[in-house]
Amino acid sequence: MSTSLLMFLAFVAVTLVITYWAARRSRGAAAYFAANRQITGWQNGLAVAGDYMSAASFLGIAGLIAFNGYDGFMYSVGFLVAYLTVLLIVAEPLRNAGKYTMADVLAYRLSPRPVRSIASLSTLTVSTFYMIAQMVGAGALVSLLLPGVGFNMAVVVVGVLMIVYVVFGGMLATTWVQIIKAILLMSGTLLLSILVLAHFGFSFANFFDAISHVTYHDPKTGAELTKNFLQPGQYYFGPTKPYGVIDLISLCMALIFGTAGLPHILVRFYTVPDAKTARASVVWAMFLIGVFYIMTTFLGFGAATIVGRDFIAKNGGTNMSAPLLAQNLGGDIFFAFISSIAFATILAVVAGLTISASTSFAHDFWTNVIHKGTERKAGEEVRVARVTAFVVGVISILLAILLGQSINVAFLVGLAFAVAASANLPVIILSLFWKRFNTKGAVIGLATGLASSIILILLSPSIMTVDPASVTGAARHLIQRAPIFPLENPGIISIPLGFLGAFVGTLLGREPEAEAKFAELIVRANTGLGAEK
Repeated sequence: MSTSLLMFLAFVAVTLVITYWAARRSRGAAAYFAANRQITGWQNGLAVAGDYMSAASFLGIAGLIAFNGYDGFMYSVGFLVAYLTVLLIVAEPLRNAGKYTMADVLAYRLSPRPVRSIASLSTLTVSTFYMIAQMVGAGALVSLLLPGVGFNMAVVVVGVLMIVYVVFGGMLATTWVQIIKAILLMSGTLLLSILVLAHFGFSFANFFDAISHVTYHDPKTGAELTKNFLQPGQYYFGPTKPYGVIDLISLCMALIFGTAGLPHILVRFYTVPDAKTARASVVWAMFLIGVFYIMTTFLGFGAATIVGRDFIAKNGGTNMSAPLLAQNLGGDIFFAFISSIAFATILAVVAGLTISASTSFAHDFWTNVIHKGTERKAGEEVRVARVTAFVVGVISILLAILLGQSINVAFLVGLAFAVAASANLPVIILSLFWKRFNTKGAVIGLATGLASSIILILLSPSIMTVDPASVTGAARHLIQRAPIFPLENPGIISIPLGFLGAFVGTLLGREPEAEAKFAELIVRANTGLGAEK
């Protein structure tokens, strides 16, 4: 049995033991959805980092930097800075004013049924975008690491494991899988970064000199090129990218504002006992995430200079940059170790996405929309969540297989951030800080942000591709025609549209009941009085 397979099986065995342990303790809705609110600050910080540092971070960003240099590094900057928004605006009010989901905060003073309906739809949409990226990364990784295991089979295996974690272990199992994954990922990334520096004699001068002279063959002409990867222009700038600067701004807006609207990140703040612990967990997460994203530069630039773009393109594409770098520097055993960490990364993130989607459907749509918030039979909400987790898992498996492995996972996650920033963030902010805000504003804002971001994505070069050489052309095999919308990320248009829709919707009428409860919401959001324990 190969070393790679042994490491995979070892991690799977450990996580299944955790799931069994958690399943014995996940009795009741609070245990299943929020781990009984008993997660400490450092534990939740590790779990948040584990949830956030996804396949997009470890595989996708390293690949973008390896192929696009400085331009790829912009993803790292955006992902890191995003947590300032979470810390300063979202974490404390969300923990104090909600129970299990983002929609709890909106429904606190607004009409619950329409708000929860559209919020649940938004949550499922964002989670699906994000989950497909993880599944594609898992399929590409496992199929390359384990000869004989095809892409489709690898996606199915990951999907089945994800369903098992969530259906049986709930939030407690998901949290501990994410904690273990974060520790493994930080350790592996640190070791790989050290090996990269060791390759250059621990000399930053030698390292940056190599980065400034990266040689590869042009995929269109076959000509040998030497480029300075420390300079912008490999992807977002230059004569072939007339909207490059705007596209970069659009991407950064999506990353910075999207994090505060990601459902699988927001639900993590309900697992801690109080708002103080929620803030502490964000500080822990920011530190870990900051260190990690600094190290992605060593992975990406190391892959470009040591492994080479040409070799990576022929052996799995951009998503395999970090594992191939590990193989070059540490041999097959280290390659298996790093790939196993990437596998752990994917499993932890898809579990977090699945539980956030299933929680939203069961708590928001099933209990509070279909059954109008009436008290249900004991355990019914949890059973519905488990069925939803199974359905979401199956759908994500099928979509990942349909899209195939040509897509760069960091790119698709960038689109998920755009949807979250356009739909979720505007209504969260306005609900917490604008007294006049009402149900019409929330519904129209969510619908406008959701529809505009998805429509613009469908009309963008990401789908309606005209550049077959682009490493981030997601589904070019679906539509072969000139794009109507020129930007790859819609954030610069769809985010303002989300705010505008919420603003205009609010002005269409007044809601005295919502305005009357605003003072109560402010007190609870800022003091924690009456918060769920």
